[in-house]
Amino acid sequence: ELGDIIQMGTLVWKLKLLKSGANYANSQLHMVQAEVLLLASGIANLPPSGEADRLFKTLKNSKLRYFRNRGDRLLMGDGFNLLTIIKGVSMYRRGRQRDFVNDFLPPTLSEFKKTFGEDFKLFNQLLSPVMLSTLKNGNIVRGLAGVPDKGPVLFVGYHQLLAMEVPALVEGFLREKKTILRAAAHQVFFVGNYEILRQELSLFDWFSAFGAVPVSPINTYKMFERNEFVLLYPGGVREALHRKGEAYKLFWPDQPEFVRMAARFGVTVVPFGCVGEDDFVEIVLDYNDQKNIPYLKDAIKSFNEDFKGLIRDTVKGDDGNQVLHLPAVLPKVPGRLYFLFGKPIEMKGMD
Repeated sequence: ELGDIIQMGTLVWKLKLLKSGANYANSQLHMVQAEVLLLASGIANLPPSGEADRLFKTLKNSKLRYFRNRGDRLLMGDGFNLLTIIKGVSMYRRGRQRDFVNDFLPPTLSEFKKTFGEDFKLFNQLLSPVMLSTLKNGNIVRGLAGVPDKGPVLFVGYHQLLAMEVPALVEGFLREKKTILRAAAHQVFFVGNYEILRQELSLFDWFSAFGAVPVSPINTYKMFERNEFVLLYPGGVREALHRKGEAYKLFWPDQPEFVRMAARFGVTVVPFGCVGEDDFVEIVLDYNDQKNIPYLKDAIKSFNEDFKGLIRDTVKGDDGNQVLHLPAVLPKVPGRLYFLFGKPIEMKGMD
C-alpha cells in the first residue's frame, strides 16, 4: 500500500508541493500566448467538473471541444483521430502565421466515410440530392460531366435556407469529380461567439476540415492561384437566413465582387441553381419576428457585435443586412434537392 512506501510526513509535503505548483501555474495562465486546444471528456472522474470551462476562459488563445460520451482515456478511444480534431478547429498550420488556403490538408478516406457515411447519412437520405450539369453543346445530363475537370473554377450560386445544400455539394464533388470544393464562408465559422457554440456542436467542424475558408479577396486570390474549385455565394448570409416569403429570392450586390478577379485569372465560372429545400421546410419564426421578442432581440444584437465591419458592412439595403440569427423552421412534406450547373463560362482574355 501507499502508506507502507511513503511516510505520512513525506506524503503531506509532496501534496503541499503539488498545491504550490498548481497555484503558481494557475497564476500564470493569463500570460500564455500560444494556441491551446482543450479536449474535455464527459465520462471521467478527473479533472474536476468545470475545469475545461475555467481553462477556456483563462487562456486567451484557446479552443475547447467536448466529447460527452467518451471517458478519460480520450486519445486512446476507438474512432478518435486527433489530427481530424485539429483540422476541424483550424489549428493546423505549416508556418508561423495561419494561412487558411495553404494550410489545408485534404480529408482522408476515413474522414470522408465518418462525415458523410455516419454524421450526415440521415440528412443525405432525407434530401436525396440530384445533380444535373450542362455540356458544352447545351445538353443537360445527370451528374457532373458538364463541370470542368481542372481548375481554377468558380461556382457561383444561390444559398438555400440555412445553407443546408452545402454538405450535399461537397460530398457530390468528392464522389464524382474526386476534388475538394472549397467554400468561401462567412467569418462566423472561424471567429467570435460562434466558436463558443461549436464547443458542443463540434459537428460543424467538418466545414473547416473539408476546405472552407473565410471569404475575402486575398483567400480567393490564393485559391485561384492554386487552381482550386471555389464555391461562392454572392447572396451570403442574407440568402441563407432569408425571411418569410423570400424563398428563392436573390440578394446579390449590384456589382458582384468576383467578376474582375475571375477575369484576371482566366477562371472558368460555372453558375448553378438549387431548388427543393424551401419546398419542404417552412419558416415559422424569422428575424422580423425575433427582433420583436425582447430576450431574442438582445441575444441577436450581442452575438452580432463580433462581426461588425467584417463583411458587407458598407453595402446598403437588403444586400448588406446580414444579421446573424437562427430562424425556427418546421418540416412540411418530404422533398428532394435538385442542383443544375449551367454551361461553363470561360473568363480567359476578358480582363
